[in-house]
Amino acid sequence: MRIISKRRINEFAGLRSDAREPLERWYRITKRAEWKNFPDIRKVFPHADWITLASGKTVIVFNIAGTKYRLVTAAHFNIGRVYVLVILTHAEYSRESWKETL
Repeated sequence: MRIISKRRINEFAGLRSDAREPLERWYRITKRAEWKNFPDIRKVFPHADWITLASGKTVIVFNIAGTKYRLVTAAHFNIGRVYVLVILTHAEYSRESWKETL
């Protein structure tokens, strides 16, 4: 999969050093993946969640560093791309205000 963009991962890891290694692991695995659908993702990341937002858009949320952080992405399987939308702490994710910005 092509990941857009690594810059968001690096920026978050710069702020939260304990997220760097788990985010890098996610990046390496995802970059090598050839996912065709969400069940393919669940084979590798069994705790990933498929969420449909009020806007009708769907996102895939990955747990990072256990459940300390959440990586919110949009996957376009037909073109082999995963877009990094936002990375949140567990508390930020739980407030759900992020859903309104996507």
